[in-house]
Amino acid sequence: MTFVVAAAALALLARTVGTATEQLGARLGSGGASVVQSALGNLPELFIALFALHRGLVDVVQAALVGSILANSILVLGLAFLVGGLRNGPQRFDSGRARMVSTLTVLAAATMAIPSLADQFHAPAAAHANTLSLVCAGVLLALFVLTLPSFLRGAAGEVHEPPRWTIAETAAVLAAAGTAAALTSDWVVSALTPAIHTLHMSEEFAGLVIVAIAGNAVENVVGVQLAARNRPDFAIGVIVNSSLQVALALTPVLVITSLLFATHLTLVFPTLLALVLLIAGILGALVVNDGESTWEEGAVLVGFYVVIAASFWWGT
Repeated sequence: MTFVVAAAALALLARTVGTATEQLGARLGSGGASVVQSALGNLPELFIALFALHRGLVDVVQAALVGSILANSILVLGLAFLVGGLRNGPQRFDSGRARMVSTLTVLAAATMAIPSLADQFHAPAAAHANTLSLVCAGVLLALFVLTLPSFLRGAAGEVHEPPRWTIAETAAVLAAAGTAAALTSDWVVSALTPAIHTLHMSEEFAGLVIVAIAGNAVENVVGVQLAARNRPDFAIGVIVNSSLQVALALTPVLVITSLLFATHLTLVFPTLLALVLLIAGILGALVVNDGESTWEEGAVLVGFYVVIAASFWWGT
């Protein structure tokens, strides 16, 4: 019940953030608003991961990081394509920006997977997992800083309705909703361990699916809402930017911050997690490269996510 209430609270907060994000987009453009919204949307994931690391749930955190990228680049993107396509027909968006973001996501996913592959193939670096993870984290953070200015620019020719809220009102709503979502995250983690035992699911499934979807509630609602309103550039910006921020910012921050905890977080994931991370990055790049989305593409993405989730349900 605690988890259900917390998830419902996150969904309601997500709807509020969605409205405020549209108001912000009218002032900053979809690029700047997408970056701000994605950062606020990832706050619950940050706090969920920190609470889980404090409790020693490293497997859950690793799965949640991969699951966040999967949830956005496969599930939420698929739902946005599905809902937007059924409601508005084929939707076109700025393929240049989408291609740049998706390419960076693939490169980030590959960087995150390198320590896992080194461990799996018993490379000399396998004995230095902590150091290699810190090197990868530093590279990812550097890429985030270098590419951030390009994401703050809006898409060419975008048109927005005049804002109805003042900038102060918009900022206050976003700050309050983001803070409330972060506090709600503690409820999710508190309910996680009993839920794992009661439902007999694996820790990987809990992190990959449950924690990732709960932590991405903001993007889940906002991205689909924007696609349904026939604003595909803004929708894809919110969804794909969130995946990229998880890979380039959230993951390295957690790797570095985990040095303060008794159990350190590394980028040595279970092999299947590393593989689906790479597949998700490549698949997400393929579907957005043509600059057009259809509901059929959305259905395929959602179906693929179900298969991935099912493969992690059973514990050892």
